[in-house]
Amino acid sequence: MMSIRAIIVDDEELARQVLQEYLSSEADIQVVAESGNGFDAVKAVAEHKPDLLFLDVQMPKLDGFEVLELIGSDVAVVFVTAYDQYAMKAFDAAAVDYLLKPFDQERFRTALQRVRRRLGEKAQHPNAADLRTAAQPPGQYSQRIVVRDGVRVHIIPVAQLDYVEAQDDYVALHSGGKRYLKQQTISSLEGSLDPGRFVRVHRSYIVNLERVAKIEPYTKDTRLAVLTGGAQVPVSRAGYLRLKELMEKS
Repeated sequence: MMSIRAIIVDDEELARQVLQEYLSSEADIQVVAESGNGFDAVKAVAEHKPDLLFLDVQMPKLDGFEVLELIGSDVAVVFVTAYDQYAMKAFDAAAVDYLLKPFDQERFRTALQRVRRRLGEKAQHPNAADLRTAAQPPGQYSQRIVVRDGVRVHIIPVAQLDYVEAQDDYVALHSGGKRYLKQQTISSLEGSLDPGRFVRVHRSYIVNLERVAKIEPYTKDTRLAVLTGGAQVPVSRAGYLRLKELMEKS
């Protein structure tokens, strides 16, 4: 029988106690840590390197989606949540299972069966940033972006984001003269940002409309957006039409 190392992450002490009680009868699962908030969860995963994470979604400091973005994809995840039904398809795509509070022990054991099968298969986990975008209700957009840099966690309010540059499967986030690298596609990030404030001006660039100081000719088919901080971003023909439309509205 394989030994499964688990961490419980939930800001409600009672919820953690229920999981501990249910797990006490599972001989192959060892709870190596508990966390009451997202920051502690990220640290605990780095320290203990668990096989399994029981993860709440709505928590202070960092929510469950942000925790997933920061810990990587080498751990199986079971969401333990009271989150609305809209997000369930997204959970199905990225998690081994989800437990909708309140749940009983029989439902919990079903989740554990799925965990054991998944760990045996060593299946690939989808990108957590893509999950977050998929789970956003229509008309709601990200207010901040989390980035992990070694042991440090940076939280970037989207209002302070100047522009985004695609770099293969990563994006470079430019904010306040600093550059942060995050593993996420530019298309996925674009879907999480308010299209009334952020414009895809080029296949490799998104700009904050409020940062655009002027637009200058560059080549026959392209232009340059000059931002308030002095950065210059290429603008394609299609990007220019989108940018012009939004600037005329603002």
